[in-house]
Amino acid sequence: MATTVASWRDSYKGMSSDNIKGLVLALSSSVFIGASFIVKKKGLKKAGASGVRAGSGGYSYLYEPLWWIGMITMIVGEIANFAAYAFAPAILVTPLGALSIIISAVLAHIILRERLHIFGVLGCALCVVGSITIVLHAPQEREIESVIEVWDLATEPAFLFYAALVIAAVFVLIFNFVPDYGQTHIMVYIGICSLVGSLSVMSVKAIGIALKLTLSGMNQLIYPQTWAFTMVALDTFNTAVVSPIYYVMFTSLTILASVIMFKDWDRQSPTQIVTEMCGFVTILSGTFLLHKTKDMADGSAALPIRIPKHSDDDGFENEGIPLKRQDAMRSASH
Repeated sequence: MATTVASWRDSYKGMSSDNIKGLVLALSSSVFIGASFIVKKKGLKKAGASGVRAGSGGYSYLYEPLWWIGMITMIVGEIANFAAYAFAPAILVTPLGALSIIISAVLAHIILRERLHIFGVLGCALCVVGSITIVLHAPQEREIESVIEVWDLATEPAFLFYAALVIAAVFVLIFNFVPDYGQTHIMVYIGICSLVGSLSVMSVKAIGIALKLTLSGMNQLIYPQTWAFTMVALDTFNTAVVSPIYYVMFTSLTILASVIMFKDWDRQSPTQIVTEMCGFVTILSGTFLLHKTKDMADGSAALPIRIPKHSDDDGFENEGIPLKRQDAMRSASH
């Protein structure tokens, strides 16, 4: 028994200080972003009670301080998430974005009096278990001394091949699929956002590393590579999780890009890699349960089509209904 404990202690070296900083920032980001959804929704409902709802084309919410507080809260969360990539690997930071859904669901239950289905509670538990699994087995952050080193990683053949595939796929989706299927197939736009997002996150991480090194006394702003990464990152960086489909695609592609560029898995055993993937699948399962049951009360059966209970109040009509089902509903109504 003592030998087993000693062997486990030798194999598990604990989290580095950088990983801990990245973890704290990622958790803070989830709290701020999750809370911002509730604050903005309260602002929208309050504005809708005294003016034209946002869903009906009104802009009264722009005069509502509560909505702006929600926006500021979300911006703070995005900044915290941006900073987290400077300290921890993407395989640790990106999956934790699902925790914002838990925060949002719990606060909606407490503040908005929205019932949380028993399977929603199970979804929250799964997200927590999956997050803990990933945190305990995440790779240590790669030691990087200069943004030039990041540029060298980004220009290696493997990552250049991945980037070329992503860009080609995006162009194919934009020019071949968006005109005909963009409004009826949810995967088209989600695919574009996920593919481009995986590259922009790598640029965000590069900028974060450059800023971290600059603040520590090694100025990285003098290198043109820093500004090249900045131009890519400013394009599409957004961590808000809007659906399980987007979450799994965006997170999977981001992890793949990070594994190729920063070689995160080179410093891990097969057991650690498999455990991380199991944690990711567990979070995905929890996220799916939360979204599937977000409009169900305790004891109710799952319905194939469900309109959100607050659609009349906050302007989020048909939220959560797949586009194909919306079309079917429109056809049935005619």
